[in-house]
Amino acid sequence: MKRVTGIGGVFFKAKDAPALQAWYKRHLGIDVQEWGGAAFSWADSDGEPQGGMTIWSVSPETSDQFAPSEAPFMINYRVEDLQGLVEVLKEEGCNVLDKIEDSDFGKFAWVIDPEGNKVELWQPPDGP
Repeated sequence: MKRVTGIGGVFFKAKDAPALQAWYKRHLGIDVQEWGGAAFSWADSDGEPQGGMTIWSVSPETSDQFAPSEAPFMINYRVEDLQGLVEVLKEEGCNVLDKIEDSDFGKFAWVIDPEGNKVELWQPPDGP
């Protein structure tokens, strides 16, 4: 079974999220949206769309989005078979959070790594 197939997103906290978002927008040209982040569409070397995206997002320092982890970041990894991977991780003794979320954006599950970091696993929805 394939496990991680790519990175779906990078999420981190900031002491002053609006100021940091503005800095990234001004100095690095990231198209930060009202929700606090940007979506980078995948393209091949000729600039042709490849049917996926990576999310980049800055959250306020007070956000509990990464709980129970106390880390100021979370990485989202793409997977092909979320349910199968969750079962294998549980069998291997990993700290898998009980909730699996199914939404229009795909399926999500979370595991806590040995250093207490929350890791998000994402199976994108079928189709474009």
